[in-house]
Amino acid sequence: MRTSNEHDHRIHAEFLVPNRFMFATGIECSYPVITGRDGRDERVDEMAKCGFYDRWREDFHLVKYDQELEYLRYGPDYYRCHTGPDKYDWAFTDETFAELKRLAVTPICDLCHFGVPDWIGDFQNPDWPRHFAAYARTFAKRFPWVRFYTPVNEIFCNASFSAELGWWNERLKSERAFVTSLKHQCRATLLAEEAILELCPEAMFVQSEATSFYHLRSPAALARAHSLNLRRFLSLDLVYGHEVSSEMYEFLLDNGMTRDEYHWFLERGRAIRRHCIMGNDYYYTNESLVPPEGPLIGTGEVFGYYIITRQYYDRYHLPVMHTETNLPEVDKAPGWLWKEWANMALLKHHGVPILGFTWYSLTDQVDWDTALRENNGNVNPLGLYDLDRKIRPVGIEYKKLVHDWRGVLPLDTACIAIHKAPAEQGEPAPLSH
Repeated sequence: MRTSNEHDHRIHAEFLVPNRFMFATGIECSYPVITGRDGRDERVDEMAKCGFYDRWREDFHLVKYDQELEYLRYGPDYYRCHTGPDKYDWAFTDETFAELKRLAVTPICDLCHFGVPDWIGDFQNPDWPRHFAAYARTFAKRFPWVRFYTPVNEIFCNASFSAELGWWNERLKSERAFVTSLKHQCRATLLAEEAILELCPEAMFVQSEATSFYHLRSPAALARAHSLNLRRFLSLDLVYGHEVSSEMYEFLLDNGMTRDEYHWFLERGRAIRRHCIMGNDYYYTNESLVPPEGPLIGTGEVFGYYIITRQYYDRYHLPVMHTETNLPEVDKAPGWLWKEWANMALLKHHGVPILGFTWYSLTDQVDWDTALRENNGNVNPLGLYDLDRKIRPVGIEYKKLVHDWRGVLPLDTACIAIHKAPAEQGEPAPLSH
């Protein structure tokens, strides 16, 4: 008897799965609003800080001809494109996407990356999801050749930073504000996906989200850690139509979600999940130690990408792409690249359908050492290239990795778990070298 998950896998195999392993990098395109030193709202535009607006042609050529990559996580400067209800300025987007098409670089299109246009306000605005869906529809109509989308990047992280920790955008600190932000971002995601699919039935959605875990500091922290480890799934539960735990259901309803809204997410998310690739981001900072009370404590890597991504895969049973990783230490970054690749390769060997891998981002970033909360101009050495577009050691290693592995990760090995239902599989095939 075939399960619904097996059926989803067969649909991916027959119609949707890309025909090559998706080696990728990304353009860092965050643009949240923070409180500036003068107390006023200040937009943090990483594409401006990293020189992308002036050097985008050079950046795309590095992707295509130096790294020889076929996929790029990149999206429009949404807060500048969407100038009002049903009003858009596509001038810069037309130029950049035309060049990507000419170069045959496939964009995984970030439609919203940590910020909204000034006229929207912030993620608490209940009208934003429908406006965002109209924006997504207009984009898909204008660029019908674009197939891969990340509608709203890292929903859970954005809701946490914007509405629970008070760092970005609405800068609120409450569980109710967190649920409102989460709810609106998830609704915007599903409405945008539906709008895109009406125009592009073969579109695929790579929902980039952090893979996180919360470790106990002491037995007294058991309840708190358990709750956090349930909460980490909320964004993907809603966009994939997965039932939440009873504890999380009460949490959502206690903080403003209605029963009708919850069931809307179940129905719409389940209907669209066959078009989804689960994007799992993993950084050294993704694991935390949980004390009985007080702030969480960063642990660095304890479980790592393999164990935590396996938890997410066992929950959702969707194809996976490793959509973000980096390390801010130039000498250690090549080793981190190898470690992330080894974790990903072992997951694939053990039957998890891994479709792609990403070093994020192409160039160094600016002010992520303060999570973009301060506009200090500090360059963070996270990229394959520095901000002068000179290759870093990790860029050299990534070129080699892609060269060595591209030919031995075709569709029939990278997606072996999608091609065959679990009942038809024996032991995983040996990993090719």
